[in-house]
Formats: sequence, C-alpha cells, structure tokens
Amino acid sequence: MGKVHMNTPSRRQARLADQIRAAMAEMIGAELKDPRIGFVTVTRVELTADLHQARVWVSVLGGANKAQPTLEGLTSATGYLRRELSHRLRLRRAPEIFFRLDRGPEESDRLEHLLQELHRREGDS
Repeated sequence: MGKVHMNTPSRRQARLADQIRAAMAEMIGAELKDPRIGFVTVTRVELTADLHQARVWVSVLGGANKAQPTLEGLTSATGYLRRELSHRLRLRRAPEIFFRLDRGPEESDRLEHLLQELHRREGDS
C-alpha cells in the first residue's frame, strides 16, 4: 500500500470509514464461509484521503496461530467484499481493501493479566 498519509479524516471520510467498518463486520461474521477465517472483530477502518484505499484493522480470537490463516482467508475474499461494499453502500468505486491485524485487544489482555499477577504477588507479601 506504500506510504500514505492518513491525517485527520474529513467528515465524509470518517462517515464512510464507519459505514465500511459496520458492513465489513456484518459480511465477515455472517457471509464468509472460508474455514481459515476464525472469530474476527473489525476494530477500525482507515481510508486514504482520496477514498481509494482502506485499511481494515481486525482482531482475531485465538492468538497468532489463528491470525495468519484468518488474514489469508480475508485477503482471498477481498473481491467479494469490495463488490458487496459497492452495492450496499451505493459507491461508484469501492476502495481497495487491505487487512491489518490489530494487536490492541491482545496487548490489553496481556497487560491486564500482568497487573493481576502483580497485585496477587503484592497480596502474598
């Protein structure tokens, strides 16, 4: 996708990104039947200023061993997803879709676990 500056989104950009996020979440959860695709949460969508490219950030339940096959399954479905986005959102040209793994939820869980462990150890002292 190259270096693309994604500054503060315009109102239109933000609205379209939110519509894409909702539509993608629905399609991935209900319509994609690829066995590689695990339990996916679409966390956010970032659009380029020209609206031609979209980074779709996803969180995958099950850690690293589920993430790679899920990304491969999602990537193989991009043609279908683009056509559906174009149809559902009445877009003349749906953006190119690039999936990215959002590690934020994983990191939050890891930090929560570490904090609980720290509190437990302090309680033992």
